[in-house]
Amino acid sequence: MKYFIVTVLTKGKKEKIGIYANDTKEAHKYAKLKFTGIIIKVEKGQEPLENQFKRIKNDLLKNIRKRKIKPDSLIAAIRQLAVMVNAGISIHNSLNEIASATDDESLKTVFTKIADDINSGQSLSASMKNFRFELGNLTIAMVELGEKTGNLDEALYALADMLEEIRANVVKFKKAMAYPRNVMVAMAVAFTILISYVVPQFKSIFEELHADLPLPTVILLKLEYLFNNFGPYLLVALFVIFTGSKYAINNYTHIKYKWHTMLLHTILIKNIIKFSTLNRFTLVFSELVRAGIPIAEALETSIEMIDNLPLKDKLLTVRITVEKGGTLNKGLEETELFENMIIQMVRAGEDSGTLDTMIKKVAEYYKMRFDAIIDGLSEAIEPIMLLIIASMVLLLALGIFLPMWDMGNAVQGRG
Repeated sequence: MKYFIVTVLTKGKKEKIGIYANDTKEAHKYAKLKFTGIIIKVEKGQEPLENQFKRIKNDLLKNIRKRKIKPDSLIAAIRQLAVMVNAGISIHNSLNEIASATDDESLKTVFTKIADDINSGQSLSASMKNFRFELGNLTIAMVELGEKTGNLDEALYALADMLEEIRANVVKFKKAMAYPRNVMVAMAVAFTILISYVVPQFKSIFEELHADLPLPTVILLKLEYLFNNFGPYLLVALFVIFTGSKYAINNYTHIKYKWHTMLLHTILIKNIIKFSTLNRFTLVFSELVRAGIPIAEALETSIEMIDNLPLKDKLLTVRITVEKGGTLNKGLEETELFENMIIQMVRAGEDSGTLDTMIKKVAEYYKMRFDAIIDGLSEAIEPIMLLIIASMVLLLALGIFLPMWDMGNAVQGRG
């Protein structure tokens, strides 16, 4: 957002007021909606230092306080909105009705603000873009589709179905992760107790040996020292690192890009991200093509709802290829994200005029791949989990018993 100074003539007096917008045209539009009087001039200005501090503070607090709408609440609200729009009730009244009936505070706040924005002359999708974090890119993309095609109710029904599918995948993922997560938490607690209470009992014995301790014992003693002397500080440091990292990822694009790139190179996670992203992309794209949206425009909308930045950049090249007159299958091939089978299916769809059907089948294929990964996730994680547990047990065993064996050997040698 840039800072603009708006000169307004009200009751015969000129008044200069600061406003935030992306460009001069948008600033002029906001000024007309916000201020009563004659807009004389809108010019880019230097944001006052006090405003800069206030904005940074508000952004930080907003980042800490803001919460996504509960998936179940959002799905129910989207279905309600679809029914009301189909019944001919105005969007403004529908949003207010849903907001007043819901128990989800985030949903209530977001829908009330969107209703106010619509009352000020904004479109539904434009207002929703202010709540991208709470609503998600897919919601905004499908609402834009409904506005472009004039079938908002159909787009909302399709959106609710997609959100339910995504919700089912999330539930499936959580169930798959429940067992390994619980085991690792239990092991971490047990390891912490042993380090904090058991290892100190042997510490005095080890110190009496006055001998060079083996590496596992040195590591255990260092960990014991850190846990017992700096435990609270370590917890605070971890919390600060986690909060700071989350803020940086959410607010700085270059940091988010590096984070997303790292995730795409992480074992197991990379395939989950890749196939879930391609499933959503092809699903939305097929809906747009089916609705008669031009391919380049459909690509732009579909790509906009992608969260992973490196994948988004690769798919943006597809739109560029199509805009230059190239075929869709050529653009998809250049990204190196799609298998040859998928490229052949898209080529066949383009040649036969059934592109939307083929893309729908591609979306089903990627959903199948994603489901297969989730179903086998527990088995895939087990070797990693066993390796971590074995390493912890081995460290404890060697760290405690190696010096004891050395001491026993020394006693036998003296005897």
